[in-house]
Amino acid sequence: MDYGDYEGVMGLEVHAHLLTKSKIFCGCSTEFGAEPNSHTCPTCMGLPGALPVLNKKVVEFAIKLGLALNCSISPTSIFARKNYFYPDLPKGYQISQYEEPICNNGWLDIFVNGQAKRIRILRIHMEEDAGKLVHERTIDTSSYSMVDYNRSSTPLLEIVSEPDLRTPEEATAYLKALRDILMYLDICDGNMEEGSFRCDANVSVRKKGADAFGTRAELKNLNSFRFIERSLDYEISRQIDLIKKGGTVIQETRLFNAEQGVTYSMRGKEEAHDYRYFPEPDLLPVAVDDAWVESIKKTLPELPMEKMERFMREYGLPRYDVEILSSDRELARYFEEVLALFPDAKTVSNFIMTELLRELKNGNVSPKDSPVKPAQFAELLSLIKDGTISNKIGKEIFPDLYRSGASPGQYVREKGLLQISDEGAIVGIIDAVIARSPKEAADFRAGKEKLLGFFVGQVMKETKGKANPALLNELLLKKLKG
Repeated sequence: MDYGDYEGVMGLEVHAHLLTKSKIFCGCSTEFGAEPNSHTCPTCMGLPGALPVLNKKVVEFAIKLGLALNCSISPTSIFARKNYFYPDLPKGYQISQYEEPICNNGWLDIFVNGQAKRIRILRIHMEEDAGKLVHERTIDTSSYSMVDYNRSSTPLLEIVSEPDLRTPEEATAYLKALRDILMYLDICDGNMEEGSFRCDANVSVRKKGADAFGTRAELKNLNSFRFIERSLDYEISRQIDLIKKGGTVIQETRLFNAEQGVTYSMRGKEEAHDYRYFPEPDLLPVAVDDAWVESIKKTLPELPMEKMERFMREYGLPRYDVEILSSDRELARYFEEVLALFPDAKTVSNFIMTELLRELKNGNVSPKDSPVKPAQFAELLSLIKDGTISNKIGKEIFPDLYRSGASPGQYVREKGLLQISDEGAIVGIIDAVIARSPKEAADFRAGKEKLLGFFVGQVMKETKGKANPALLNELLLKKLKG
């Protein structure tokens, strides 16, 4: 997006729910969707006398993400109380990290319009989530609110970037890359609808080439890539328009109205001192030694960027393909399992991206749960390659194979879809088509060679798409030019 003489300056604060079975400071379940207030206890409700106990798995997940994002891991980090008062925060404060977080100074590379850009990570810290307010309106238009504390004290990692992002497209690319890493590490499910992966954005504008930052506004609780891009574009444009009219951008927190496509003011932006941070007295500092970090480093999987580079290097695939194939760990695994049985990377990639992904998206299904298993997928491609069926037929029958989970070979035989490669049979149909299309044949011989497509289409119609395309083209040219 082009903003003329101005540019956006954005830093993102991403909150990722962790895939632990219990909460960060107590043993309550983190299961989503349970009966309201059924996963609570004196500790996560903040009752007097209840003391927090740190979940070790949360620390392991934080270290794992820090390593994946090239951060330095702090040997000692400290929890702090972030004080504010809201109905969904039963203690009146949130246990977070402030001055001494567990991870610092990392980076994440992204690609936008074919160009690489490095986005610096300022910090990653551990914290607990608040509860959830549910707002209801009665028939007589009066309203009331209820609070569900099941989410209270669910473990979060907050990933804070430096203000290195300049466009909404860059912000979206960064968020997608970060989400992919979290899911590859198996520490967050990335579900934006359930709030497992959400972000706040600090947005300001400045003249291109300027060094100083403008006054920033914070956009809260953005939970879809489409809304993130729309809200950032609107907010950048709003601030530029305000400045051009002689107005002043004020520091505030704003929300995005998705129906109207606009941001609106929620409250004045708090500073750190407004939260009166101080060290959490009921939790010891977190000590992390080198041996622990090294043991976690050994468990790291091949990450998306590494997989992309390997797919391009080993399989000769273009960046567009590998960005899609590596965006989902299960999709990348599916691709390589098919490739082991049908070693033609580009053909496998093309068919996965066009046919398989369409069906998976329509049913919201993970590649590992696809009814068409890698062996069946490879079998279908082999039938196309050896001429048993045409590529066109292969694509036409794929939805049926996906729904039924049938063997491609058996399906093709039962439906009578075997490709016609008998030269005599094809010549007979060609002769009949030319005989009933004398004008088109004469025009072709007079130089209108684009009419070849017309004849191919007519023969394919007669054979219900089963004529061998290469043989058909060869025979047609001989007949028409002969």
